Amino acid sequence: MPNRRRKNDIIAAKNAGKIPTITHTITSNAYASNGGKAAYVATSTQSGERHQLTYEQWLDQLRQEANAIVEQQPERLTILVGDSISLWFPNELLPPERFWLNQGISGETSHGLLKRLDLFEKTKPETIFVMIGINDLLRGTSDQEILDNQRQIIRDLDAAHPQAQIVVQSILPHAKQATWEGRERLLKVSNQRIQDLNKQLETLARQEGVYFLDLYPLFANLDGDLRPELSTDGLHLSTQGYQTWSIALQVYSREVLNVD
Repeated sequence: MPNRRRKNDIIAAKNAGKIPTITHTITSNAYASNGGKAAYVATSTQSGERHQLTYEQWLDQLRQEANAIVEQQPERLTILVGDSISLWFPNELLPPERFWLNQGISGETSHGLLKRLDLFEKTKPETIFVMIGINDLLRGTSDQEILDNQRQIIRDLDAAHPQAQIVVQSILPHAKQATWEGRERLLKVSNQRIQDLNKQLETLARQEGVYFLDLYPLFANLDGDLRPELSTDGLHLSTQGYQTWSIALQVYSREVLNVD
């Protein structure tokens, strides 16, 4: 059963303003030094190789990696779940104070993620970071269906991992000058819609007693579009984009999750 006391404590803290969302005030100078620690990442396949896998092969690969973690039982286990944006997070840029298990799949939707949470249900993570939704929007899924799936994802994660800190991350903006192969579909999804959906995700996270990390302001320019230097094609992230995300994770962990 979910840890209702933990959830109630989180809700009370949020209502008291003690659990803020991350905003544009975070800069690249924040927490620039990590004491020379090495990041630990559980993955036996590089993202370039994974890109060639079928969805079923992907599931099998992630299941094997999760099972290996169950055997190892590492401390400070943190799980990254989502689509290709999470999948391609460079190992060397992940915050080094945690042991990471990347459970991202290219092209993943909220419905697909909801159906595969059991792949890592036997693990014992300290924190789970969730980012999902852009592929739903590209496929024409309604905002309400995305929110319904997100709510169930949160509840299923909470039931399977009652002691874990669950962090819902906002959907990132895209660039109007995108060169991604699905540019026409991408531009049909306005960044204003993404911002509105993020506000609903934040409300949903508060209702469910979990954390919300608003990354949107860090990645958007004054027009609300994805900053070109943070992307490779107007949708996916560049090295600088992942560096920005990494800094946000470190700051959020230390200032909100109280993790050193």
